[in-house]
Amino acid sequence: MKRLLFVGMVLLLVLSTSTVFGFELGRFDGATIKACFIGGGDYEKIYEKFIPEFEELTGAKVEIVYKGNGFDIDKKMKIDFAAGTVDYDVCWDHTSFFSQYLDFLEPLEGYFTQEELSDFSQKVLQYCQKDGHLWQIPRHGDVSTLHYRTDLLNDPENKKAFQEKYGKELKVPETWDEFKEIALFLSKPPEIYGTQFAGKEEALSGRFWDILMSHGGKIIDENYKPAFNSPEGIKVATMLRDLYQAGAMPPGMVNFLWDDVAGTFANGNIAMYTEWYGWYSYFQNPEASKVAGKFDISRQPKGDAGIHGGWAGAHCFSVTKSSKNKEAAVAFIKFITSYEPQLFEAQIGYIPVRNSVFETLIQEAEKSTDPLIKKRFEIMQIQINEDFTPPPIVAEWIPISNVLYPKLQAIMLGDVEVEEGLNQAAKEVELIMEEAGYYD
Repeated sequence: MKRLLFVGMVLLLVLSTSTVFGFELGRFDGATIKACFIGGGDYEKIYEKFIPEFEELTGAKVEIVYKGNGFDIDKKMKIDFAAGTVDYDVCWDHTSFFSQYLDFLEPLEGYFTQEELSDFSQKVLQYCQKDGHLWQIPRHGDVSTLHYRTDLLNDPENKKAFQEKYGKELKVPETWDEFKEIALFLSKPPEIYGTQFAGKEEALSGRFWDILMSHGGKIIDENYKPAFNSPEGIKVATMLRDLYQAGAMPPGMVNFLWDDVAGTFANGNIAMYTEWYGWYSYFQNPEASKVAGKFDISRQPKGDAGIHGGWAGAHCFSVTKSSKNKEAAVAFIKFITSYEPQLFEAQIGYIPVRNSVFETLIQEAEKSTDPLIKKRFEIMQIQINEDFTPPPIVAEWIPISNVLYPKLQAIMLGDVEVEEGLNQAAKEVELIMEEAGYYD
């Protein structure tokens, strides 16, 4: 009798408060939480698995009203916010984008206790805050690692030819100068291209930033003046141009985004490139990928400043200020960024932002007989702790990017000289910053 009473009390507690993963969600029977989320690739698996669980626990319903890539969501949200047509409570957000939306987001520090936030990487949380407020909660981190084809770099004929041509061993590049040299050497188009990058929008300007920082360069300086047309910037843009013009990058790469570059690598057409960790399970799936078991990873090459590339950021969730269901929306964010969903995403390749998840992954990796599993988490942890470097946390980052990437495309295509193109972009960026009031 006592046991039945105890079980009944536990069930009543779960049904009335929905306490899960160490925090209280609450009940929201009849509420519908509308969401604007990133989609494609493995991004959607977490929705499929955990939204039904959240609905069962809380009584709320989650309706995804829009799914798209990050750039399309950014465009949609800016239009919706400006027009006052927001019809969602929870939205995708990102450390590179959120500064644009502050007037339309709900500050979250009042909804989370310090205990609830303590498990998150504090370095990542640092980049979720601005002007004294917490605007977003991280879902997973992003930082790229070098992916390279072991069958190509270890091929005896390639090694012999490289030794004869350059007088040194063909190996994983440790510097960007070596990266360029090896990419040119391994290119045998159209079967194999030495490298690639996503070639438009923030994907291109962010990759430019990735390499620029490793050379000691900056996008904007401490006075918010454009600084990317420096000798360091000229070197990076020249590398991109030389690789593209030499046919060491796929033709039409200036139209590629993340799905495109991942697909090209999985098809076996790319020797090496820097890529986010999130595609790992796709690349290692022999039913979908021709490079399964044929690639390895390494920390990004160093630049002239002795710095490893580390363009980084975090995918996050925010609550819209116009939401009529803020408490339910916050409960959803607490649930979807909790330990189990983050562990699930980490196990398919994303970088966790909870220390407890990292601890679990490292423990599991120590038991694995797959050396790449262990290596991934070792490199990942180093990069999160040492290389993680988002672009400038200013509302104008995307407008800066929107000026910069077309000039980089024009440089790669040979439509403008390197220094001229960067100087043109710098003038436009300076005007953006001046109109935004940075020089008053």
